[in-house]
Amino acid sequence: MALLIRPALENDVAAMAGVEVAAGRTSAGAASRFEAAIRAAISDPRRLVLVAETPADVPWNPGSAVVGWAKTHFHDYDAGPAPAGYYLGGITVAPDFRRQGVAAALTEKRLEWIWARTDEAWYVVNARNAASLKLHQRWGFREVARGSGFHAVTFDGGEGLLLKAGRPLP
Repeated sequence: MALLIRPALENDVAAMAGVEVAAGRTSAGAASRFEAAIRAAISDPRRLVLVAETPADVPWNPGSAVVGWAKTHFHDYDAGPAPAGYYLGGITVAPDFRRQGVAAALTEKRLEWIWARTDEAWYVVNARNAASLKLHQRWGFREVARGSGFHAVTFDGGEGLLLKAGRPLP
């Protein structure tokens, strides 16, 4: 599949919200809160927000080719076992485009960006999210801690994992 991964722009926010709604991660009524949070992330120079585009319009959002998006976080303080640093953040791929390499491409670009700034990348996930854990294995993410939450991320009804990967050697 032809795929373009690029930094998100302000005019991508509505399409990103469309991906969230199509994926069932937010409702159309809650999309404005999502859009506000994404606008803030796009404007933060310590963060990266990316979109994945295909060459053609997508059925759930005519006029847009955005099929996925992802972001990073920067925490400038330690919070228990979770240190300050760069973290992989949310990632959403539209259902019709899952298992086609979109999440991997978005993750690769985010890690390249993080490793241009530091030697380690962090990531938190629900321990039951087998798909995400499998995806991140290829970059060497290893468990550092388990808990009910790390920084602002909590895990209702489950246990969270804090994982770390080092920049690959050249």
